[in-house]
Amino acid sequence: MSVTWAATAPESGRFCAVERCSDMSELTEHFGALRSRGRGYLEVRLPDAEFPLLALGFQGGRAVLHLFDADDTVFLLAGDGTRAADALLHVPVMDDLAAFSGDFVLAVDRAWDLVRRFVATGAPGPLGEWHGV
Repeated sequence: MSVTWAATAPESGRFCAVERCSDMSELTEHFGALRSRGRGYLEVRLPDAEFPLLALGFQGGRAVLHLFDADDTVFLLAGDGTRAADALLHVPVMDDLAAFSGDFVLAVDRAWDLVRRFVATGAPGPLGEWHGV
C-alpha cells in the first residue's frame, strides 16, 4: 500500500514540506526516527487524492491528530483521556509549537495506529470523534 507524506526531518528537526510517495514501511521507519528524537510532525494522505489529509504532531508519548478535508475545514480528534482536559500539551505543527488542551490529546501509539488505519482504509471518519476548529 502506498502513502504520500511530508514530515519533520530527523536530522534537522525542521519540517520538510516536500511530499514523498512510498510504501508504509518507509513512513514507519521515518516515524520511528522521529520518535527516537522525542517529537515530530507529519502529514499523510493517499496518493490519488489531495484530501482527506491527516496531520500528526507529537511530543514524547502524547500526540494530536488533525483532519483536513476538501472543504478547507479542519477537525481535531477527541482525546483518549491520557491528559486532563484542562492540561495543555505543546506539539509541533510544521515548525512551530502549538498548544492543545487535553481534550484533544492521544497516546502517541494510539495516534500512530489511527494513521496506519487511515492509510489502509482511506477513511478518516471511523477513527473516532472529530471536532471542527
